[in-house]
Amino acid sequence: MAENRFPCGGGTSRETVCIETNRVLDSCRDRDCYENVRVYLSDFGNEILERTGAIRAKSAEILWTNIGIDPIQFNRGFYAVTIRFYIRVTCEACVGGGRSQEVEGIAVLEKRVILYGGDTNTHTYRSDGCGDSFCSLPKPNCGSRSVPTAVVEAVDPVLLGTRILEKAEECNCCCCCHENDLPETVMTTFDSPISFADPSNDHARRFLTVSLGIFSVVRITRPAQYLVSATEYAIPEKECHEVEDDDPCRVFRSMPFPVGEFSTGTAPAATNPRPSCGCSDSPRRCGS
Repeated sequence: MAENRFPCGGGTSRETVCIETNRVLDSCRDRDCYENVRVYLSDFGNEILERTGAIRAKSAEILWTNIGIDPIQFNRGFYAVTIRFYIRVTCEACVGGGRSQEVEGIAVLEKRVILYGGDTNTHTYRSDGCGDSFCSLPKPNCGSRSVPTAVVEAVDPVLLGTRILEKAEECNCCCCCHENDLPETVMTTFDSPISFADPSNDHARRFLTVSLGIFSVVRITRPAQYLVSATEYAIPEKECHEVEDDDPCRVFRSMPFPVGEFSTGTAPAATNPRPSCGCSDSPRRCGS
C-alpha cells in the first residue's frame, strides 16, 4: 500500500505566492521533576487511604492544561508563560485479604518559563464570525491584541514514587486547594466528586503524594506572511474505493508472512577469512 501514499498529480507551472502561517519565535524543551505532589481523592478514596497499609500509583494522565502568557515589564519582547497541568492519578491500595481497590485522584502541577515573543503595537481583526451580513450588529472582542500564542507539548507524566504523609505541610500543593480552582471540564471526568477538605482542620488525616517527571516543549508563535514558490493546485490521482469485503480472515490472509519475526539472525561474516592463531594479524604460523 506504499504506492497509495499521497499520490497527487499537479501542474508544473510555478509562481511566487504570499501565505500566512505561524512563525516560531522562540522555543525550549525541559524535563521537570515534582516531588511529593499532593493527590486529591474523593471521600471514598480518603477512606481507603486511612485503612490501607500499602498503596501504589499505577498510571498518570494529563487531563487538561491551562496556559497563560504575560509580557515582562522592562524587558520588551519577552513573555512569561505559565503552564498548569491537571493530572489524573490512578492508584491501587491493599484493603486486606489479598484484595485491592483502585482509586482515582487529581494532582496539579505548575511550570513557568520565559521566552522571546517579539513586540508589535498592531491589533488584528478578522471577518470570521464578526458579522455575517450587512445589517448585522458589530460584535465586541473581534480583534486580538498584540500578544503571541504559547504552545505546549507534553507527554503523560512518569511516575517516580508514591508516599503517604501524615502532615499536610510536607505536601507540594502549588495552587489547587479548593474546588473552584479546578475547571469544570476536569471535574466531570471523575465518577465521584473530589474532596477538598481543609487539612488544617483535620490533623488525623493521611495524605497521598506522588513524585512525577514531565517532558515538555514550549514555544511561542506569531502570525507571519511569507513569499514561497508554489505550483498550481494538485488533484489526487488515487480514486476513493469502498470496502468490498468485511471478512477479517480474508484481510489476514492478504498480509505478508512476517519472516523477520521468526528469524534469530546470523553471525556477521568475517572480514578476514585468512586463518590465524588468535586476534593478531601477524603472518606467523600457528604453533611457531
